[in-house]
Amino acid sequence: MNKKPSWYSLLLQKRMCLILLLGFVSGLPLGLTGTALQAWYAVDGVDIVTIGFLALVGQPYVYKFIWAPMMDKWRLPFLGLRRGWMLTTQIALIGVLCAMALLSPAQEPLLLAFLALCLAFLSATQDIAIDAYRTELLKPDERGMGTAMAVSGYRIAMLVSGGLTLIIADYVGFSFTYFLMAALMGIGVFATLWAKEPIQYRGTPPSFVDACILPFKEFLTRKHALALLSFVILYKLGDAFASTLTTTFLLKGVGFSLKEIGLINKTGGLISTLFGVFVGGVMMVRLGLFRSLLFFGIIQALTNLLFYALSLMGPNTGMLIVTVCLENFGGGLGTAAFMALVMSLCHPRFTATQFALISALAAVGRVFVGPLAGYMVEAVGWPEFFLWTVVFAVPGLVLLVILRPTINNYEANKEENIQTAIDEAKASA
Repeated sequence: MNKKPSWYSLLLQKRMCLILLLGFVSGLPLGLTGTALQAWYAVDGVDIVTIGFLALVGQPYVYKFIWAPMMDKWRLPFLGLRRGWMLTTQIALIGVLCAMALLSPAQEPLLLAFLALCLAFLSATQDIAIDAYRTELLKPDERGMGTAMAVSGYRIAMLVSGGLTLIIADYVGFSFTYFLMAALMGIGVFATLWAKEPIQYRGTPPSFVDACILPFKEFLTRKHALALLSFVILYKLGDAFASTLTTTFLLKGVGFSLKEIGLINKTGGLISTLFGVFVGGVMMVRLGLFRSLLFFGIIQALTNLLFYALSLMGPNTGMLIVTVCLENFGGGLGTAAFMALVMSLCHPRFTATQFALISALAAVGRVFVGPLAGYMVEAVGWPEFFLWTVVFAVPGLVLLVILRPTINNYEANKEENIQTAIDEAKASA
């Protein structure tokens, strides 16, 4: 029986450093198409209606699974299947950021918005390649720690592009700031050139149509496929309900100030999430996938009760700190286990497409629960609403217990699945 590696031996591996750097450049463009871009338009005096439409530039992140098959089928003529796409999108991202830095929202708002849309498209495409690279690079017992590194890099980049950019722009302007962010994207170029191409197990699909259809067909013909997809949607549903109206709850439901929310909920929440993901990655080395999903899922559900307590206590700063830190810590634990599951579910021949599809399904709850959450708060009030968020987490946990043999099989038979993929690749070549 192979001895599992210790968490610190995993942490010191070159691949973990690579994943941290790639996570950083994956998250960096997000704030530059969101918070920073809106602030730039506002400072330049652009009207609020135009600024409101800027939210639409983020759409490529939602629909990236549509063009993901292209990145499973076509290999660029350099650096291999994954790194070739990673380097191409990174260089293109640097070019678009430099072009944006040369424009002014007041003078060319539409052109700048179009470039922001291009930035989001290229960023989503880079995410497809990086997600596939990470999935193919990591062994099953490395996925927890790998997820911790990826999420840590991603969150740090969001803090840089969404918060630090505003501070820098206050001193030197947004144009210089976007040039600086383009330079930081060079971290991704370095990481891609430093990395080695992971092993891929695929033959060349006979047509682009097959490249689009086969990944979905392969997944849907698996045992318990629909149950697994349902679990992907349900696992963080309770967490999604609780988080979708957190800022509104703290402002209107309890009565905290913007300063308190910004300092405690945003900054403290980010640090707690990073800590939770890291601890989750460490614990997964010993717990394994199923037990991690179960224990972390229970924790992320129960920490929602802290919001219930806060809604009864009122604007108590100490309770706010406890609630934000523990709730985000629990969410970070759940994220570590969940992303490891997503990697386990991807067939070695269709990594890019299946990862993009499954992660898109995982976002369904976060995207669509907002209106329902608002109606629930109106109907039952804040305290009872947060009790319901715990109830909404139960179906996912029950389904997890039912799927235990299937999930354990994915974790235990990874090498067998790879050999099957090799045989399939040879047959289709």
